Amino acid sequence: MGKQAGLSGAESTPEQVFDGSPEGLKICSAVQRLIARHLQATVRTTASQVAFRHRRGFAYVWNPRRYLKTKVPAVLSIALPRRLESGRFKEIVNPSPGIWMHHLELGAVSEVDDEVAGWLAEAFAAAA
Repeated sequence: MGKQAGLSGAESTPEQVFDGSPEGLKICSAVQRLIARHLQATVRTTASQVAFRHRRGFAYVWNPRRYLKTKVPAVLSIALPRRLESGRFKEIVNPSPGIWMHHLELGAVSEVDDEVAGWLAEAFAAAA
């Protein structure tokens, strides 16, 4: 996926973010391919996440094993202006007015599907 400038000035790679989690790296790559195929987003990798931006961040893939005791290889966090109701989300939080973060635990590349693509497209449009 390549090296990108980090949001905090530090540089990192997706391989470093998902060090020790080859399945997480595959999931992250699948999310990046999906976004690149349909949306004109920029990608920035920091020490903790791979961020996708369109004026502002709209999606973030991160390695939960760096912070939690879990078997989940990757989490996709999607920023939307509204709360989506889906049993697929592990957690939905409202960190600031008009922004709802939807945290989706991903266990396999196959879970990066058409439903996720629709959520990402909505988040991309809202980020403009």
